[in-house]
Amino acid sequence: MFFINNLIYTFLIALGVVIGASFFAGIGALINNHPPLKTMIDISSSIKVWAVAVSLGGTFSSFEIIEQGIFKGEIKSVIKQVAYIISALTGANLGYLIIKLLWKSGKLWR
Repeated sequence: MFFINNLIYTFLIALGVVIGASFFAGIGALINNHPPLKTMIDISSSIKVWAVAVSLGGTFSSFEIIEQGIFKGEIKSVIKQVAYIISALTGANLGYLIIKLLWKSGKLWR
């Protein structure tokens, strides 16, 4: 149960980082008189990697666990870390797709 809870946290943290950063970048674009939706798309596509790193709690700990798992034969920990990484990637990509959907729906209303 602890593993599933951490997968959900990892997913939602990555999703929140992408969506939150994009929305705040959109507010900054409004203040600077730039197009907010284009800025949001640009930021959301470039921040996905950082969202994954943030949701994993830093990439070094994940790499250390994977290294220990490979060299010490602890396959269970490697599988868990891969699942966390996939969960974080899924959350970051879903956040990007939500912002992209917002951008496409903005084109419909013009």
